[in-house]
Amino acid sequence: MNVIWYALWYIVAVGFLVIVHEFGHFWVARRLGFKVLRFSIGFGTPLWRKAVGRDRTEIVLAPIPMGGYVKMLDEREGPVAPADLPRSYLRRPPWQRILVLFAGPGFNILFAILVLWGMLWANGTTSVRPVVSEVTASSPAARAGLVRGDEITAIDGKRVTDQRDVLFDLLESVLSRGSARLAIRTPDGASRAVTLAVSDPAQRKRLSELSNLLAVLGFEMQGPVRPPVVGAVAPNGPAARAGLRAGDRIVAVDGRPVHDFADITRDLPTKAGQTVEMSYVRSGEEHTVSITLAQLENQGTRYVGIGVLSTAPKFPPGLIVHRPLSPPAALATAVSEAWDLTAVQGRLIWRMVLGQVSLKNLSGPIGIAQYAGESAEEGVASFLSFLVLISLAIALFNLLPIPILDGGQIVFQAAEWVKGSPLSERTQAFGQQVGIALLVLLLGVAIFNDVSRQFG
Repeated sequence: MNVIWYALWYIVAVGFLVIVHEFGHFWVARRLGFKVLRFSIGFGTPLWRKAVGRDRTEIVLAPIPMGGYVKMLDEREGPVAPADLPRSYLRRPPWQRILVLFAGPGFNILFAILVLWGMLWANGTTSVRPVVSEVTASSPAARAGLVRGDEITAIDGKRVTDQRDVLFDLLESVLSRGSARLAIRTPDGASRAVTLAVSDPAQRKRLSELSNLLAVLGFEMQGPVRPPVVGAVAPNGPAARAGLRAGDRIVAVDGRPVHDFADITRDLPTKAGQTVEMSYVRSGEEHTVSITLAQLENQGTRYVGIGVLSTAPKFPPGLIVHRPLSPPAALATAVSEAWDLTAVQGRLIWRMVLGQVSLKNLSGPIGIAQYAGESAEEGVASFLSFLVLISLAIALFNLLPIPILDGGQIVFQAAEWVKGSPLSERTQAFGQQVGIALLVLLLGVAIFNDVSRQFG
């Protein structure tokens, strides 16, 4: 079922965004006077077609819903009536061809900005303060002096207010310089500065996978917490036999204080039959009981435990900061957000070329389909956020100077503009072959990453 769900939302997301891209080429080409022969939504044998406008441009629906294409009049593809020659693609000035080529990525960026604008206008901004929750002993974070409760307020002099900003700025600083200077605000309001350094190039490359970043640096940021309060007790389980009830607040396990529910399970032994001393508070009074761990099962998963469930996780008070936005402020924030997301993706691609960032960051159709399906399950806002990211990624990818892509064609047209005459057919053909080879290589790496992730 998941495979069908993921495939469906992949088609919806990528198919729609590629159509947005192609519509950009189509719209600008017509406005500049190019003769557009066909705008196809989908690929393959047309299911439906209709000629519109004075040029009788074919609007086509085709059965493979993975995007579309725009076909313009071009004498390289067949004879052109003398009256139409001025409107042929090759007869238009290079600057107009460049505008048409830019229009596809431009419409993807415009779409992302408009969606972000609507979301920000409706919902405002919600940020999660970058507060440190856990620090791993002997890690770069521990050596720098980070401790639980520290709030990161700036990185290398740049103010940060959200956990996502911290991730991106830490990644950029550590990859480029091997270190990052963090401004810290402690829980009691004091300020200090620490330097987080990763000197080993191999370690830096490993943290370039965003999922590894904080693990390599050795700290976690505060997220929703489950207070150490018993939400439910399994009937006839060890906790029930020891007298624990829903609502009891567990304060210690074998004398070690607990701060959240994760501390309870983290401090439990791993073998059935072992006994722990558990202290809890009920109606203002503290009690201590001995509980013998047992082999239990939950939804088909076997584990060693005491048979209690937590209450629903919640963000600690003050960790979430919400700010409403006026329409102009929402638009300005949307433009800034789109720029920042695109710039981050661009820097990651460049560092991949330099070998500083792991190629494991590349995702192919399988990975994108999984993200599409998961975001759709989470709701409209999550799926729209996914569309924004993918739309910006499509725009950036198409602007890469690879001959078969818009960016490569823009380079060819710019060269012709400067040179005063087209590049030779041999040069263009060689460029196309190199472009195809690069795309096949990138796709191969991306699919390999997808498969590797599926099999752990």
